[in-house]
Amino acid sequence: MPSYHAPVKDTQFVLQHVLNIQNYANLEGFADATPDTIAAILEQGAKFVEDVLQPLNQSGDQEGCTRHPDGTVTTPKGFKEAYQQYVDGGWGTLSAPVEFGGQGLPHVVSIAFNEYMISANMAFAMYPGLTHGAISSILVRGSEEQKKTYVPKMVSGEWLGTMNLTEPHCGTDLGLIRSKAEPQDDGSFKITGTKIFISSGDNDLGENIIHLVLAKIVGAPDNVKGISLFIVPKVLVNADGSLGARNAVSCGSIEHKMGIKGSATCVMNYDGATGYLVGEREKGLQAMFIMMNAARLGVGQQGMAIGEVAYQNAAAYAKDRIQGRALTGPQNPEAKADSILVHPDVRRMLLDARAFNEGARAFALWGGLLVDLAHKAQTEEERQQADDVISLMTPVIKGYLTDKGHETATNCQQVFGGHGYVEEWGMSQFVRDARIAMIYEGANGIQALDLVGRKLAQNGGRAIRGFFEMVSTLCAENKANADMAPLITPLEKSNGHLQAATMWLMQNGLANPNNAGAASYPYMQMMGLVCLGYLWAKMAKAAQDALAAGTEDETFYKNKIIVAKHFAERHLVETGSLLRKVEAGSETIMAMAANDF
Repeated sequence: MPSYHAPVKDTQFVLQHVLNIQNYANLEGFADATPDTIAAILEQGAKFVEDVLQPLNQSGDQEGCTRHPDGTVTTPKGFKEAYQQYVDGGWGTLSAPVEFGGQGLPHVVSIAFNEYMISANMAFAMYPGLTHGAISSILVRGSEEQKKTYVPKMVSGEWLGTMNLTEPHCGTDLGLIRSKAEPQDDGSFKITGTKIFISSGDNDLGENIIHLVLAKIVGAPDNVKGISLFIVPKVLVNADGSLGARNAVSCGSIEHKMGIKGSATCVMNYDGATGYLVGEREKGLQAMFIMMNAARLGVGQQGMAIGEVAYQNAAAYAKDRIQGRALTGPQNPEAKADSILVHPDVRRMLLDARAFNEGARAFALWGGLLVDLAHKAQTEEERQQADDVISLMTPVIKGYLTDKGHETATNCQQVFGGHGYVEEWGMSQFVRDARIAMIYEGANGIQALDLVGRKLAQNGGRAIRGFFEMVSTLCAENKANADMAPLITPLEKSNGHLQAATMWLMQNGLANPNNAGAASYPYMQMMGLVCLGYLWAKMAKAAQDALAAGTEDETFYKNKIIVAKHFAERHLVETGSLLRKVEAGSETIMAMAANDF
């Protein structure tokens, strides 16, 4: 039976000593996010996910969801009761606006709790996760009436939310969608069409589900420019806020999936369902991107969160598993064999996992802080800088963290040997659950194309130049510190590799777009490595400062430095080979005729 313990100490280290969020106490919401408040939230959040959600993870995977003849869905045993505890605990209100019933805390605080929830039970975490994305879109593009009608109940958790993009014949190419919206005399629309792969499309957790649906108004251009966004409630809402009649929307079937089986992935049928336009006509994609970008940050966190729980179980197994002898001689001569932790290759897999998890945790929390600063920083210049960086980093967080999260889960399964292939140990579920994160919310190849094709060139390359400057400044500030040399020297070199790859793309991508396409994936991996290298350097410096100042927990900080050096020695060095892949161009990739594949 797998186990999980939320890494509260590590989260607090990143928030307080690396990101220094206490320095932002003058900004809206941050004044209430004192170290004591954050500690209480994280500790109580850990208790909730460990005691309530984690015990349902394996059983939820085994049972899955059930669709009923009337098109409704029930979640696995225990999910509904657990969700009620989630609502009663106010966990969905952490960073929501105070005027809609939220606590108004910084987004980065809810990001921290969200990691714990995903590690404990990824399928369960998807239900409130989609709701928060829907709230974001309504708050930015919805009318005042729509905000008043829907947002408070969604913040409280009484109502849930979804987003409906994909159709049977189209995924990423949303210009091909066929769902249509027919205007009605009362200002509403009748929505007709079929959507697939809709996470949380129907469930029994709340009283209502607020679907955000992309469709084309009759007569609109039949391409991506003709898309509008609509609110389509499962149950219609009366003028006084009470629930009315059931809307003409239902779950046609549930997908039978590789993983996240406790999450209802639905085919949704809209049969003239009543919908309400969100924002302007034919501006739906921009409105939906607000939700999609929020979801992409959350999905990136899924990669790291599954990597964390997989590591915890693999490390515990390695300590107990007795097999073979150390290459340098018996470490436990009184026993017939040593723990498998004496074997360098087992340690390699575990250190690789830890180096990724702790670096990715810092990356995700940094991303959450940037979202806060993009909205709340004091000056326009600071807000623009934060928005530049998080816009640049969103495809990297989604793409790189989910790729490496799945790899981490697989390697941790490997630590178990044959036992890792047996369901009762739970490692198979972690591998299966992590796999979807590389695919949905834009497959990782699409994230790489978004990074190279859109984000690098935005505002004349202002964001990537700003990032290079951040890394170069960190290196310059610590170059004279001999203790930091094992981290700064490879980081500086890798930053140079990333700069060289960027210049190559500028010179060769426009001349031949296939060059940009062929280079996009290794480029995204390079940026992910440099981002983690940057954050590991900051973490190592914080750990060194703590040790120099004197601390009661020397082991924690010394281990932080060991893992930082492992990342620099064995992972950051990969940017050199990735640069060679970027510079290889597209000639060989595009040479073979289609029929020869």
